Amino acid sequence: MSARIVLALVFLLALAPAAQARPNILVLMTDDQTLDSMSVMPKTRELIGERGSTFTRSFASYSLCCPSRATLYTGQYAHDHGVLSNMPPSGGYTRLDTSNWLPLWLQAAGYRTMHVGKFLNGYGRLSPPTAVPPGFDDWHGTVDPSTYSYYGYTVNENGSLQTYGAAREPEFYSTDFFARRADELIAAAAPSDQPFFMSVAFLAPHSGGPREPDDPPGHATPAVAPRHWNAFGSAALPLPLSFNEPDVSDKPVAIQRRPPIGVARAVAIREGYQQRLESLLAVDDAIASIVSTLRSVGELDDTLILFTSDNGFFHGEHRVPAGKLLVYEPSIRLPLLMRGPGVPAGSTVRQLVTNGDLAPTILDASGARPGRAQDGRSLLDLVHDPGVQWGRELLVEGGSPQGLTFTALRNYRWKYVEHTTGEVELYDLERDPDELTSLHADPALAGLRAALAARLRGLRSCSGRGCRAKPRLHLVTRRRQCRFVAAARGADADRIERVDLFVRRRPRADDIAGVASFRRLSRDARAPFRRVVRPAGVLPGRRLLLRARVSLDDGRVVTLDRSGRACGF
Repeated sequence: MSARIVLALVFLLALAPAAQARPNILVLMTDDQTLDSMSVMPKTRELIGERGSTFTRSFASYSLCCPSRATLYTGQYAHDHGVLSNMPPSGGYTRLDTSNWLPLWLQAAGYRTMHVGKFLNGYGRLSPPTAVPPGFDDWHGTVDPSTYSYYGYTVNENGSLQTYGAAREPEFYSTDFFARRADELIAAAAPSDQPFFMSVAFLAPHSGGPREPDDPPGHATPAVAPRHWNAFGSAALPLPLSFNEPDVSDKPVAIQRRPPIGVARAVAIREGYQQRLESLLAVDDAIASIVSTLRSVGELDDTLILFTSDNGFFHGEHRVPAGKLLVYEPSIRLPLLMRGPGVPAGSTVRQLVTNGDLAPTILDASGARPGRAQDGRSLLDLVHDPGVQWGRELLVEGGSPQGLTFTALRNYRWKYVEHTTGEVELYDLERDPDELTSLHADPALAGLRAALAARLRGLRSCSGRGCRAKPRLHLVTRRRQCRFVAAARGADADRIERVDLFVRRRPRADDIAGVASFRRLSRDARAPFRRVVRPAGVLPGRRLLLRARVSLDDGRVVTLDRSGRACGF
């Protein structure tokens, strides 16, 4: 090859865009954190949410520690990964098949894998305490039964057990220790060209020892870092309409049997709430430290950061003084923030998402291949195309060590619940966001209940693509001079309540022009819902993307896309 050709090739290679490097991936997880409590974490909101995306409708598919964390590591609903509780026989760490899970998939894709903090319930008690779960290159996980201690906890450090904070030294407060260890691992990994995956799981704001003098009797609280004692000592307990719900006659018997919350219990709930907020201040500091370390070693712009919780928590709603696992909103709603390469800063995602979407997101970003069918979808699709609606509905499961006790379907408007006792609940979340009135016995909604029940049956045993079913609709267009006729057709067309049409200039971009909104259009056999639209301000001959956002009367929302040219679709 001549020198001239070699130089030409070098020049062309220099002009070619560099291949997109695979990002580092960092998952930051709290324990039992409610969505509303993000108000006390300004650093986290600013460093992740305001520099990336904030998800306002994120849900736990199973509101309990072990099943939820198993979903993170598999991308599956609990009925598929098999972890149905925190303890045997249906749950605990040993219930999860760790021979086929996310850390191994990432390792196979060339990632260095690391973990710091809490893991699945039963780790170190149901399994040898020095055993390192397969797929992790650096392992610093707390072992049971010390996991739920903010001091005096034992950590398996790559097969060696070390106990920290036995004398309650402030520097070994678990949240602070986990942050320092994460900082050290990031600094050690940074000089390598190998991308890393790290999960950091904090105990806060979950209850945990040691007990403190101001802890309310009979009410478990977290231990608070000394620097944050009484930081929220005057904070008022939120009192939504569902707090100490006066009439629970429409609820299942298990709720009906709960006594009203008295003054003493309300005071204890408030103290627990205050301490939970105080414990999150150390998490806010920890996340700021970790982000600062990423910046100082030059990895921040190359790291995808996900912040979330495993489940929510009750503070007196529906007469539940504390805990989770139930189907109501305080238990299943999660904070979720994302920052990273290509994630638009300051964006908000309002679509329904679930913790089952985290593993598909990580796989999408890393290029790793899953060894299991993925029940969720990559959230990167939403942050890159904020107008898209997937049309799916979410499954919520819950149970006990003996197995599942309820399943529920949730979409934008409706929540439909079936209990193994035969009891049913149905809530209109648009009109009744506090879930005060179950409409399961309303005869006018019999058809809706039947439709929701049928779809819940499908979700209850779904796997992979079947968990992401969307309405049976498609968008058709035809030419009419320089206008187009748009029609939504399909088996679900009779359920269409509203259609919004948009014209866009390019894929994966915000909608640029809303050209029509309409309800209940004229019908015929060929096009039950149709509209003639002339897009304004678009040059003839230019290729357009037409998007119809279709809202159905059963709470589902889906977008349908077609492309064509402005003058003659």
